[in-house]
Amino acid sequence: MAEDRTDASPRRRELARRAYEYVSEHGLADLSLRPLADTIGTSAGVLMFLFGSKDGLVRAILAEARADELVMLDEVRQATADADLATVAGNVWDWLAAPEHTRLLNLWVEAYGRSLITQDGPLAGFAAETVRDWLEMLEAADAASDPGPERATAVLALLRGSMLDLLATGERDRVDAAFQLGLRRLLS
Repeated sequence: MAEDRTDASPRRRELARRAYEYVSEHGLADLSLRPLADTIGTSAGVLMFLFGSKDGLVRAILAEARADELVMLDEVRQATADADLATVAGNVWDWLAAPEHTRLLNLWVEAYGRSLITQDGPLAGFAAETVRDWLEMLEAADAASDPGPERATAVLALLRGSMLDLLATGERDRVDAAFQLGLRRLLS
């Protein structure tokens, strides 16, 4: 499902980024081309020309979201190059829990959930790709102490569950405490 953004024209890349910002605020469920086009300074016809279809546009939007996700993962990798799994997980949690990432995470949750129920279309494979991306980073941090994927998978489940709880309730102190408790118990 990942889209190669290097071959896209500058205008296409610009509109994909603007559409991604729009969808981060308004969601994918009710995406309508005319309001989107009006808001991002183009027309529905130009969007169809550049992206081929609404599905093509949604794929480009998700490619933008995934690019941001991969940047975050890369920043965590660089900041914690020789760190253990607990440190890496803590840094990821700090990023996920930051209020400025709420809109991105809401979009991610929507795309992730919708991709679980579709086998084709622009959302197909989105959830599986993100699991692989995150597990790769977490497994690398845990390679020295436990070469299997089980602990990294458990930490990923804790991160996702905590993120969903925080997005639903906004109760940062409670969810932080629960995340730290879960992480200590998983890795002790």
